[in-house]
Amino acid sequence: MCGIVGIASLAPIRDRDWLVEGRDAMRHRGPDDCGEWWSSDGCVGLGHRRLAIIDLSAAGHQPMTDAGGDVHIVLNGEIYNFPELRRELGAKGYSFRSQSDTEVLLAAYREWGTQCLARLNGMFAFAIYDRRSRELFLARDRAGEKPLFYAQSVSGLRFASELKALLADPALPRHIEPQALDCYLSMGFIPGPHCIVRGVKKLPPAHALVFNLASGETRLWRYWQLPKPASAMGSPASEAALLDELDALLEDSVRRQLVADVPVGVLLSGGVDSSLVTAMAVRTAAQVKTFTVRFPGHGKYDETEHARLIARHCGTEHQELDAGEVTVAVLPLLARQFDEPMADSSMIPTYLLSRLVRQHCTVAVGGDGGDELFGGYYHYNRLLWMRQKLGPIPRALQLALAKAAKTLPVGFRGRNWLQGLEVDLREGLPLVATCFDQDSRRRLMAGQRSWTPAAESIREQRIPRTPELLERATRMDFENYMAEDILVKVDRASMLNSLEVRAPLLDYRIIEFAFGKVPLNLKATASSRKVLLKGLAARLLPPEFDQHRKQGFSIPLASWLRSGSWLRFFRDVLLGSDGKLFDRATVRKLLDGQAKGLHNSERLFALLLFELWRQEYRIPV
Repeated sequence: MCGIVGIASLAPIRDRDWLVEGRDAMRHRGPDDCGEWWSSDGCVGLGHRRLAIIDLSAAGHQPMTDAGGDVHIVLNGEIYNFPELRRELGAKGYSFRSQSDTEVLLAAYREWGTQCLARLNGMFAFAIYDRRSRELFLARDRAGEKPLFYAQSVSGLRFASELKALLADPALPRHIEPQALDCYLSMGFIPGPHCIVRGVKKLPPAHALVFNLASGETRLWRYWQLPKPASAMGSPASEAALLDELDALLEDSVRRQLVADVPVGVLLSGGVDSSLVTAMAVRTAAQVKTFTVRFPGHGKYDETEHARLIARHCGTEHQELDAGEVTVAVLPLLARQFDEPMADSSMIPTYLLSRLVRQHCTVAVGGDGGDELFGGYYHYNRLLWMRQKLGPIPRALQLALAKAAKTLPVGFRGRNWLQGLEVDLREGLPLVATCFDQDSRRRLMAGQRSWTPAAESIREQRIPRTPELLERATRMDFENYMAEDILVKVDRASMLNSLEVRAPLLDYRIIEFAFGKVPLNLKATASSRKVLLKGLAARLLPPEFDQHRKQGFSIPLASWLRSGSWLRFFRDVLLGSDGKLFDRATVRKLLDGQAKGLHNSERLFALLLFELWRQEYRIPV
């Protein structure tokens, strides 16, 4: 795992200081080594921070150049199938000076050009400059595990793993992108290609971009997409056959992702996903280290007993890590690290877990992706229940109930679900996890003349066009919530601690299996979730394992906001004397509602993270 940054300009770059400053703003992504390369004409510069994982020697240094001196690369991430690619390319006459996956990717590009993407199994964001064609080639992995921001102007293109590297240049304009802000307030995250800073974009997952320095033209394309639904692929295989295939795929994925020249551990929560990853790890490794974290004094969030059960059953070297007291000092740190504000307070335990695990290993393997791929979220049950039970109710009555729900106070439990009745479940998808609906955003943005609602139309365009409700929901979550919230959270929180986190369930072969072969009834129903995954758990995990528990990685934020330092900090930041974007009366009402028992803690967290982010990066209102 590393940090990459670069620039490609139509004219020679005179002021080159920004590249090093941007690179070193991401030192946390790569504390082991750093590098800088400039083309002879001064038009292209590449920077790299290295977290050494594969081939720890100087031979793995980046930026890396091919033997002919024509092609130059910076890579963030891991190519898990590089041994096979290395053998194939070796048979074609390529020789290698190192044991790194970066050099293999460089050769793959020399052999297959941009088509090399179809051959890669990994998590990655990379940039390749080809002197022969004078083209800069950027690409990002299929699921979006590794980030890539870029900003294009008439003079050229800049890119970086994190937004803070671009913002290291004081000349970069710092203005809020209104549509991105509206999406954030509505969804709790900012869907790509939008970015909170105007003029900057995120390269979407499974996309590539080529910038031609001779013409100034840019070509952007999607190189991979989810397969057609299983329901469109003919008769499905039997459940037993599907379990056998999933078993083999997951074992192979875990085996690949345990490969490293540094210590590796498994993040074990005791849930279905991480427990299955642990079971697969002990099949392929002689000794497996597992880790879980606990929050003293908050028993509801303590997963140690569940993790102990799996660790004993699998025979792992298990460690329970104590998070200790969590103070408000962590909030400005995370606001800066996350580049864009995010309404997900689980970034806090994710950061704390990463900080503790990094004391023991450099690579950690986790269970991310299981919910989106195999139907694990509670809202899948609820949506199917709504379709089943509320379908006979006349649409006029459903619309009336949805309209009436808007009169309920923000934070009233069930309000979002009632408002969701305005969506026709035969073709739409309600946003039941909304932070602020349009009326609430209008009150929040009172006095901001430039604000216009955009989130609803942007989200509507992203909803998959498939007749099956569950198919719609899981695909929507995979391409939006997972890519722009879950994976961003894991990447930023872990990399702040120089820890590489891998997700075997996001091997593209498992993704294609889940969306292209597994029928919906083996994912979720109105009363069950993760049907197929739990079938695999029944094969591999102890009989006393609780398959129905769904903890989620969270903190007792609501209780922290009842009194004390957390409440004071929220009030100081959101209602302080300096200029604020959000209407004070509306914010005060949210705080008062939280004190009276309404559920506004995550909404308040969203507003707080935005204000802290804006202060950290000196973004004007």
